[in-house]
Parts: sequence; C-alpha cells; structure tokens
Amino acid sequence: MASVATSTSRPYHIVIFGASGFTGQFVVEEVARTVSEGPKGSLKWAVAGRSKEKLEKVLEQAAGALGEPELKTEVDIIVADVGEPDSLAAMCKQAVIVLNCVGPYRFYGEPVVKACVENEAHYIDISGEPQFLESMQYDYHDEAADKGVYIIGSSGFDSIPADMGVIYTRDHFNGTLTAVESFLTTSTGPEGGCIHDGTWQSAIHGFADSVKLKILRRKFNYKPLPTVGSKIKRRGVMFFSNEIQQYAVPFLGSDPSVVRRTQRFLVEEQQATPVQYGAYAGIGGIANIVKLLFAGMMFLCMVKFAYGRKLLIKFPEFFSFGYFTKAGPTRKQIEGSSFQIAFYGEGYTEGQDPSKGKPNSKIHTVVQGPEVGYVTTPIAMVQAALTILNEPTELPKKGGVYTPGAVFAKTTLIDRLNNHGIKFSVI
Repeated sequence: MASVATSTSRPYHIVIFGASGFTGQFVVEEVARTVSEGPKGSLKWAVAGRSKEKLEKVLEQAAGALGEPELKTEVDIIVADVGEPDSLAAMCKQAVIVLNCVGPYRFYGEPVVKACVENEAHYIDISGEPQFLESMQYDYHDEAADKGVYIIGSSGFDSIPADMGVIYTRDHFNGTLTAVESFLTTSTGPEGGCIHDGTWQSAIHGFADSVKLKILRRKFNYKPLPTVGSKIKRRGVMFFSNEIQQYAVPFLGSDPSVVRRTQRFLVEEQQATPVQYGAYAGIGGIANIVKLLFAGMMFLCMVKFAYGRKLLIKFPEFFSFGYFTKAGPTRKQIEGSSFQIAFYGEGYTEGQDPSKGKPNSKIHTVVQGPEVGYVTTPIAMVQAALTILNEPTELPKKGGVYTPGAVFAKTTLIDRLNNHGIKFSVI
C-alpha cells in the first residue's frame, strides 16, 4: 500500500487545524521556525479553522513574534469547521498531515480523524484524553491501516516525553529492561505559571466519564501483558519520593495508558520484552499537599454532578487555586517555566535470564525541556510531523492508529527533539 506520505500531489505538507486557538497559535510559530527541516529543505504549510479573520490575526501575530512579515501573505488560509464534514474533507484532501489543535477532543476530535482517514491524510493531535485516544484506536485502526494512513494521538507533552523516554531508557539499558518509574517535576520563574483552561475542561469530562473508559477497554479483549522480572510495586496515593526529594502523587494524565499501549504494540508486533511502568508527579512540600488535598476532594465531589461540573468549568481559577485560567499563561510566564522527568529503570544484564532471580541492574535517565503546554507541546507535535515527512520508511509497515512510541521507536525523533531543546540523557 503506497503511503500518502510519499504523495507530492498535495499542496501542503502540513495543515494546522485550530490554528487560532490558544495552543494553535504556538504551533503556528513552531512550524514557521522549522520550514527548513521539511522534505528537501522546505515545508509547504497552511492554517485552518472556522474564522478567516482570526486566522489572519494569528499569522500577523506570528509574523510579529518571529520578525517574519512575509508570513502574513505567504501562508495560505483554509476555512474549515468541525461541524461541517465537507469543509473537513476539502481540508484533508490538501494535506499530507493534519495537525489537530481543536479540543477537548472528546467533543471535537472524531470528525477530524474520520475526515483524515477517508481522505488519506495523516493525523497528529496533542490529546491527553485516554478515552478519546483509545476509542479512535478501536473505531479507526483497521480502516486507517487499509488506507496506509497514520493516526497518532497524544503527541504533545502528553505523552511524547514519557513514551519516548521509556523507549530511550530501554535502548540505553545494557541488557533487558523490565520496569521503569518516572517522576515529573516542573518549575516556574518569578512570574509564576498557569495552564489554559482547555486542559482543565478535558480533565473534568474525563473524570466524569471514567466508567465509559473501563467499558471501552473491555471491548478490546486484551490478554494481560506478561510480567517479566519483579512485579513493579504500586506506590501510595501520596508519598515522599527519595528519587526527587519531595512529596509525589500518581500522575493522573494519559502517560501511563499511552506507555502501556506502546508496550503492547512492541510485544505483539516486534516480540519485545514488555516494560512495566509507573508514573508519578512531584508536588513539593507540605503547603502544596494541603492545597492539593483540598482542591482534589472538592474536584472529585463536584465532578460527579452536572451542576458541579458547570461550576468547575465556569470558575477554573477559583477551584484550581489559580493553576488553570481562562486567559492562559503570559509569554513571560512561559519563558520562565520548565520540566524534568526522571526515569528509574531496572532489569537484567546481558546474559542474565529474566525468568530467574531479581533484576540485577539499574538505569537512571532524564528528559528535560522548556514549559510544557505551549513550548514543549508544539515542538513535540511539529517534530512528530517532520519525522513522518522525512522518514516514511522507518514507520510501521502498515498505517493505523498508533501511540508515539509505537510509530516513532525506530526513527530519529529523539535526536530531533534533542536539537530543539527537549533533552534526553543518561545520568
């Protein structure tokens, strides 16, 4: 099956859908910065969304931010709306890859996935919503495979650093890696930091709908992956982590589910040894624990009821202690923020039999980078797209709905991220 990635008949390598949204504007700037990294050193791209005026404004803003006035006239605009399937089809027919920045994906994602599959355009999003990601796999994997189309979700901060971080740790372990725990820490500058409330809304709907995710997972009818080596111990709901020297909680984002899906693919398609995975996030000291307990209990009580959800959505700053806001972070806050994920792995050295005895070797790796939502996420998303364009022969042989780790394990994506400030290293 000839892949669309080799198609030169389409006017654009990349179309950014939802370019005028809060995250979309940063993706526009990132694509503009990386045009020389496209196939044969150039990249043909366009922006798409509901409002021509808003898209013009975003290009003007990017032109000012990057000092490239020609962006205003050189980048084409496509008017397309999630509610109008014909407009989505017309957009997808013009693109090799669609970058979908329109969330929450549980409400707006599927029409775009459907249009991409039907019109043979690859698709990348930055969703951190397991229910959406896994239902797209359930509903569209076979059709995408038949068409040679790659549908790749979770290609932002959720979950490229975690998913590729586990693969990087495996590839640098001398022997058979059997388990990894990761610990996320973030830091902000004197200006503080916050996240746009789109992420907050996704979390509200995700928690409210968690029963549906369990039902969906049963439909896949998966056999449990084999446990190799010692079974990974589950940590408490809150604990002091010696690894990062602060209190930590289980990471509630999509990373654990994305990593597990990648490991399943590597076991089933490449006969790899599965890596067990636990993900945690540092929350700092005692003062933060009190805030988190209070906010967490309030959130969990309110998210169960329609009226509670309405209040959470209406007043994100109040209920999240200012962590999520309708305005999103300022450029100064973004510049002052960064993240680090520390990976602690264990396994068996070359020649050791993983079915006998305890693991006898350890590894510690780190992925670190700039602010997570609007610097790391656009870099990860755009480098994922450039990897598809430049390395079609290194991708899985068949199209389908994939996690980043499944589709990019054999590519140079990690090197590309390293060159753009998201650094992978062995400690």
